[in-house]
Amino acid sequence: MPIALVSIASLALAGIQFGAIGWITNAVTPLAGGCSDIRPVVIAADPSIAPTLTAVAAEFDEADGNCTNTEVRSLLSADTAALFASGASGDVDAWVPDSAAWLDRVESMASSLGRTAPQLEITDYVASTPVVLATTASQVSKLGDEPLSWSSLLSGSVSTLLPDPEASTASLAGLAQIQSVSSTEDPRQFAGAMIAIGKTIPQSTEEAFTLASEATLPTVVITTEREVAAYNTSTPSSPVIAIYPSDGTVELTYPFVEVGGSDSGSDSDSETDADATGASSTGAAAATASDNTAADAPSSVLAALAAATRSSGEVLAGEGFRDADGGGALRVAGVPETATEAKPTADAAVQIEILRSWSVLTLRSRLLVVIDVSGSMLEPANNGLRRIDVFQLAASEALSKFSGEAELGVWAFSQNRVGTQDWEDLSPIAPLSDPAHVAQINGVVASLPDRIYGYTGLYDTILAAVKRVKEDYDPSKINSVLLITDGYNEDDNGISLNALLKNLKALEDPTQPVPVILIGFGPDTDLKSMTEIAQSTGGAAYSATVPEDLGKVLVDALSQRSCRPNCT
Repeated sequence: MPIALVSIASLALAGIQFGAIGWITNAVTPLAGGCSDIRPVVIAADPSIAPTLTAVAAEFDEADGNCTNTEVRSLLSADTAALFASGASGDVDAWVPDSAAWLDRVESMASSLGRTAPQLEITDYVASTPVVLATTASQVSKLGDEPLSWSSLLSGSVSTLLPDPEASTASLAGLAQIQSVSSTEDPRQFAGAMIAIGKTIPQSTEEAFTLASEATLPTVVITTEREVAAYNTSTPSSPVIAIYPSDGTVELTYPFVEVGGSDSGSDSDSETDADATGASSTGAAAATASDNTAADAPSSVLAALAAATRSSGEVLAGEGFRDADGGGALRVAGVPETATEAKPTADAAVQIEILRSWSVLTLRSRLLVVIDVSGSMLEPANNGLRRIDVFQLAASEALSKFSGEAELGVWAFSQNRVGTQDWEDLSPIAPLSDPAHVAQINGVVASLPDRIYGYTGLYDTILAAVKRVKEDYDPSKINSVLLITDGYNEDDNGISLNALLKNLKALEDPTQPVPVILIGFGPDTDLKSMTEIAQSTGGAAYSATVPEDLGKVLVDALSQRSCRPNCT
């Protein structure tokens, strides 16, 4: 499902719309300054900055001449973006997300929905916070003496937790930083890192901090300085510490976005906007909308309110923010008082592409792994090990890449393993969250050398495996067959290639696809026939000519789920 449709669907299920959400509101109705009219101003704000905006708006509304009554509605930037893209923005005048990248996300989601995105114009930037790596004091001691960097996270030398980047801008910015230090020649390196990071996806930053504190291995959370400050303020008994990557970091800069653009292009409005911005050094009470009533000059009101927010340094610092230029002092446990230099986040187009890859790589799987245990698997590979030994090593690494939400089962096949049946069910398809099931699979993998005999009954096994996966199809997961073989079909009493293709065509159901992923290992595989079989199911065939290729092929098999059968 496209990213935009997932976002909109989740909002629909939750029953969220701008008219029905909870919000933080300033209830003051100012009548000072001889106002002839009171203009209601509605701001949708990311929850991280909503309390700050509420405090600023209260002072702004009370100032003589502003003639406003401001509501600050607290809503995740991801949810607001989805509402804008679907045309459900309601009466919102302004939006303060946690990054300007959300404006591009609105455009992308609206395009996916076949809609025209609303006009969104950045009036000013009002606050910032750098992306950091956070962990507990006890975990810091486990990190060792080596400087912590984005490269550390790419290599997996330090375990990484991040809330879902579909909703967390900090998570997405962090992934972009990891990509920036990855190989440009081998995209598998970054894809493999995302697969590993995606094994566990916390529902919130707070949950991520809890998981990090309980982890046995060195673990950090990708988050922001502001989130660290907020957590430590609310949970002083178990603070976390912000660590700044040695290879630099980026900052989230909060834009004040006018919804719908300016209603007037007159010179008087332009002058008023400039006056309001010029008032930014003196705080919310001094940033006014000139002599116009709010109803007459909506753009100047919003510009003045943006300027008031930008200039409210003490309020921003009290909530853990740096100012819009990345400066300002903080006095909160877990973060340094002086600001750390940070660069802008990656281009929005880069972030959107990373998000698309993430959504594919972290799709939860329901997978039947089918392993060739014919006699040829005892032959030597080119590294001195037997082919089955190489597979065992690769299987252990592959199993570690799947999350507990994945379901996995194991078959072995050769010829006449159970009577005339070429396959043997060694472990049922079941969740990897069950330690007993994982132990059973590890035991199966360890026992493979003792199970080897016979020729290769490839075609009958593939057909039976597809049927088995279809039996208990789970539409919430990617249901597939992954078969690894070092040979070609040698079962003269089984079905032919043409018969297999005909049977697979008869089983085809667009609402319940079961792609077959075939991995040929060694020089004797029939890659031509394997490719024909795989593509008939919407799958793919891969060749691993040397032992080291098996791990790379697995990353390809997972990362190319969205482009088959036309991957390049």
